[in-house]
Amino acid sequence: MKILMLGWELPPHNSGGLGVACYHMSKALAAAGATIDFVVPYQASHPDSDFMTIHHATKLTPLERYGLNAYDSAPEVIGRTRADTDGLTDMRAVQRRYVQFIEELVETTQPDAIHAHDWLTMEAGMRAKELTDAPLIVHVHATEFDRSGETYGNPIVHDIEQAGLLMADRIIAVSQITKNIIVDRYDIPADKIEVVHNAIDPSSLSAYDYDQRTYTYLEALKSEGYTIVTTVTRFTIQKGLSHFMHAASLALSRYEKMAFLFAGDGEQRDELIGLAAKYGISDKVFFTGFVRGKQWRDTYSVADVFVMSSVSEPFGLTALEAAHHDTALIISKQSGVGEVLHSIFRYDFWDTYRLADQLVGIATSPSLKSSLKQNIKNEYAQLSWHDVAHKCMYIYQKSKRQEVAA
Repeated sequence: MKILMLGWELPPHNSGGLGVACYHMSKALAAAGATIDFVVPYQASHPDSDFMTIHHATKLTPLERYGLNAYDSAPEVIGRTRADTDGLTDMRAVQRRYVQFIEELVETTQPDAIHAHDWLTMEAGMRAKELTDAPLIVHVHATEFDRSGETYGNPIVHDIEQAGLLMADRIIAVSQITKNIIVDRYDIPADKIEVVHNAIDPSSLSAYDYDQRTYTYLEALKSEGYTIVTTVTRFTIQKGLSHFMHAASLALSRYEKMAFLFAGDGEQRDELIGLAAKYGISDKVFFTGFVRGKQWRDTYSVADVFVMSSVSEPFGLTALEAAHHDTALIISKQSGVGEVLHSIFRYDFWDTYRLADQLVGIATSPSLKSSLKQNIKNEYAQLSWHDVAHKCMYIYQKSKRQEVAA
C-alpha cells in the first residue's frame, strides 16, 4: 500500500517521543511492504530514513522549527511572532504552508491511505482526504486535554482535533486511556477507535556502550551505596514534576542515600530548581538540561530507578527505553504504558506519600530492585514495532475497503 504519512518531526531532529514513534512505525511499515511518503514541516537531512521518501513542506531549518514545539499548544506559543522565514511568522502560518504543500503533492501521487499524527497535521490530512478520497487515519499520541493538564486548553487546537476526529475514517489511540478521552471528551464512537500501543526497537538503543564519564559524580555516589533515581521528560505541568519533587523530599527525609537526576528542559525548570532549594534537597537533585545522543542514553544507564510522574501521559515511550537500560520503573496510574507493563510500581500522580514509600522501598531492598529490573526486561522485550505495523496495515486495508464500498 502507498501511505501518505503526515508528521511534525523525525530523528535526529525530534524534540520528543512523537518523532521516535513515527520513525520506528514507518520503518516497520516499510518492512511490511508499505511505500511511504513522509512529510515534515522543515528542511533537513535524515540519513537513516532511506526506507521511505521524506518531503519537506517548508524551507525552515530544524533549529528554526524548534520554536514550533509539537508538545506545547499554549496560545502564546502558537501565536508567537517569530523571525520571518519564507513568510512564516508563527506556527499557524507553518501549518497553512504544510497544507499547501500537501495540496501540491497529491496532484502527482494517489495514496491508498492518509496517516496523520496529532493535531498539527490533522488539517493537512483532512485536505488530502478531500482531494484524493483516500481514507484518513488519525493517530492520536496526545490530546489537548493531556497537554493542558486536564483543562479545556487552547480552543483552536481543540476545534482542530474535534474536526479531524470526526472526519477520520479510523482513529488510532496509543492507549486505552487515550481512547477513553477521545470518547468522553470529543464524543467519538468507541467502535471507530483502535488502540495500538507503541513499542521499542532494542537495536536502536544497543549500538552504544555506556560511558561512565558522562555522570562521574553520580557514579561515585553509586559506589558509596546511593540509589540513582532518574526522569527523562519535558518540564511541563503535564509531567507532574512538582509532585515528584515533593515525593523526593519526603523519601530523602527517611533515607538519605538517594540522588535524583532530572533530564530535560521546559518552562518549569526554574520552578523545579526553586522547589529543590525550598525542600532543602538541592545537594541531592541534579539537572542536565535538554539531552540527546550519548548523554541521553547515558542518563538511562546511570539510573537504578526511573520515574514517570505524568498527570496525563497517553503512552510514555521513555519508560520502555528505561526498561531496556536495566532500571526499575515507577509509573503514575495516569500513564498509558502501564497497560503493557506489569512488573512496575504504580501510583496516582498526586499521591506523593505513596511515591515516597515506593522510592524508599526499592532503595532499601536490593532483592526488590533486582527483581523489578529483571522482570520488566522480560516484559518489554515482547513489544515489537513489527506488530504495530501489521495492526496499522490491517487498519489501512479495512479503511480502504470501506471507502471503496461507500
